[in-house]
Parts: sequence; C-alpha cells; structure tokens
Amino acid sequence: MKPQEEYWNRVADEKEFPTSFQINEFVNFVTKDMKILDVGCGYGRTLDELYNQGFRNLTGIDYAQNMINRGLRLYPHLNLKKNSGDDLPFASKEFDAVILIGVLTSNVEDKTQEKLISEIRRLLKDKGILYLADFLINTDERNKHRYSKYKNKYGIYGVFELPEGAVLRHHTPEHIFKLTKDFYELSYQETVYNTMNGHQSNGFYYMGKRK
Repeated sequence: MKPQEEYWNRVADEKEFPTSFQINEFVNFVTKDMKILDVGCGYGRTLDELYNQGFRNLTGIDYAQNMINRGLRLYPHLNLKKNSGDDLPFASKEFDAVILIGVLTSNVEDKTQEKLISEIRRLLKDKGILYLADFLINTDERNKHRYSKYKNKYGIYGVFELPEGAVLRHHTPEHIFKLTKDFYELSYQETVYNTMNGHQSNGFYYMGKRK
C-alpha cells in the first residue's frame, strides 16, 4: 500500500472535504442522461449532490477502501468502487463526463498528474466533458514558508507535507493549462476554497471538452 493510500484510509472517517462543486456551471454542459465518473470520489459527496438533482448514471472510484466504505454507509444508493493502480478500470470512451475534485493536490508529481489526465481523456467520449477543481499557489507567509521548506525535497514549489502524514501540492494556473492542453477550455474561474483542515486556499474550477 502506498503511503498516500495509507493516509487517506487512516483519516477516511474523520475528514470532511468542503471544496465546493459548481453544479450550476456543471449543468450548463452535462445533462441528466449522461454517464458520469467521479475519479477520487472520496466518500461520494459530489455524486450524492448530483443524485439529489436527478442524475442517476453515476460511478465513483477511489483508491482508499475506507473512503469507499464510508460513502456506501452514507449513500447506499451510489455506485462507489475501490480502484487499484494507475490505470482506470474502464473502457475507452465510456463516459460523457469525468469529475476530478481535489485529486491533483494529493498526486504531487508532474508525471503522475499527466498520466491521470491522459487516462481521463481516454475514458471520455469524443467531446466529453472534464470538470476539474483544485488548489492554487498561495502568497501568505504560512504557505510561502512551507513551499520553500519542501522545494528541494520534491523539486516543485508548491508541494508541502502535513504533520499528520499527507504530501500535498498547490499549483500555478500555467501548470493547469498545460495539463489540460488536450481539452478545449469551456470555463475557468479562480476562487477561494476551504480546506479539510479548516484553512482557506486559492483554488480554481475548470471545465473542458475533449479534443
């Protein structure tokens, strides 16, 4: 089991993920009959929000079994599954839309993020929709200190460790646009999110269409 997987299994029953889902933006491009996948779904909160709005063709995957277990207890009506490995266990062009919220932040290496976005693109139908939301670089002293502290260790400004064991990353907009180069941008908005540990962070949400 990877260290990050161990961490998310350990905190699965205590962490709340407050990163907001812009459902009003989402429904501008995704209809209720479409097949939707939430990658890194955690305990299924986003899919449950969609379910409550009448969406039914919903699947969620996460590599932390304890997150899936929690989600199935909370939302037994959802289709949530554990995923193992870097390849996503679905056929090419199987989904109309893929959701990725707060997942890049815990997959800190460029090559890992690039592989994930490439896999998501493979799963999407032609002109399929990507909804991506995550955290951006902050300029306050607390964050600047920890970015600088861990830059030499990880080789990336924006990566940091939490005392409780997680390794996380905040991103530049330029990096996000590079990751999504194989999508047509439909929407991009910078915002501020609450974090799972009760702080605030710069963030963004992005919607793109598969090229």
